[in-house]
Amino acid sequence: MTRRPPLIGDEKELLHAFLDKQRDVMVWKLDGLSDEALRRPMTPSGTNLLGMLKHLAAVEYSWFCATFGRETEPLPFDDDDEDADLRVTPEETTDDIFAFYGRARAAADEAITGLGLDTIGTTFTGKAVSLRWVLIHMIEETARHAGHADIVRELLDETTGYLPPDY
Repeated sequence: MTRRPPLIGDEKELLHAFLDKQRDVMVWKLDGLSDEALRRPMTPSGTNLLGMLKHLAAVEYSWFCATFGRETEPLPFDDDDEDADLRVTPEETTDDIFAFYGRARAAADEAITGLGLDTIGTTFTGKAVSLRWVLIHMIEETARHAGHADIVRELLDETTGYLPPDY
């Protein structure tokens, strides 16, 4: 179930709640589809729902954990293939990708809870960045892909909607 962000709260609480909302919407967009549908490329570039979820898992780990010196599991980035994290290999099961996203969310949540908004980390490009910036960026990133998922889901089975019916 998608949780409603509170109308009143401190900055970190609200940012985290809005990120969670977009995360939940993204998972909802994949709900009820077959493995074949989740993997089906729906654009000329090969965009598919499961690949988007894999990408979001990788960037959550990267931005919230690697940036702040926290552990991650091996991430599917490849210097020779900028879209490697968007591709699901035949060996990766749907359950594998959902579990990867769950672990990434949990690790990111630990970082969000344990760090202050003004905590400075180092990006993959070597630049300094605050947790505040990372939270805002990941809300933007997740919402962007949830919007892509809206379109892909409609193309797959004509299901539309911004929020789950129980919201």
